[in-house]
Amino acid sequence: MKSITSEWLTFAQKDLASCQKMHGDDFLTNVVSFHAQQAVEKSFKAIIEEFELGFIRTHDLIRLHETVKQRLNFNVDLEMIKKLNELYISARYPGEFGLLPSGDPTIKEADSFYKFAKDVVEQVQKLMENG
Repeated sequence: MKSITSEWLTFAQKDLASCQKMHGDDFLTNVVSFHAQQAVEKSFKAIIEEFELGFIRTHDLIRLHETVKQRLNFNVDLEMIKKLNELYISARYPGEFGLLPSGDPTIKEADSFYKFAKDVVEQVQKLMENG
């Protein structure tokens, strides 16, 4: 595994650790969701670096997924990708309607984002370790 790939995965792990520490706090559901998005993004960027798929400067998970999907040996829930993609800007800045059309994510929604991100990071880690 390339050094830069390992660095991206380390940063993804740090985002997951942030999710885990804030998990269950109703006040921080948007922050948990944001870090879940970041973990998935950084995992995809690790794949891009490892397989030299180009330089892509974006936070768009849909675009990143399109770039890496041929290298994945596991299925990714595209609905979760779309939901996390919508969260990126709204999680960082206040908006008229909050994070989701219905407002901030519930604890249950934040938990599902965290679990999804954890699975993606773990699967990408395995992929990189097995070459």
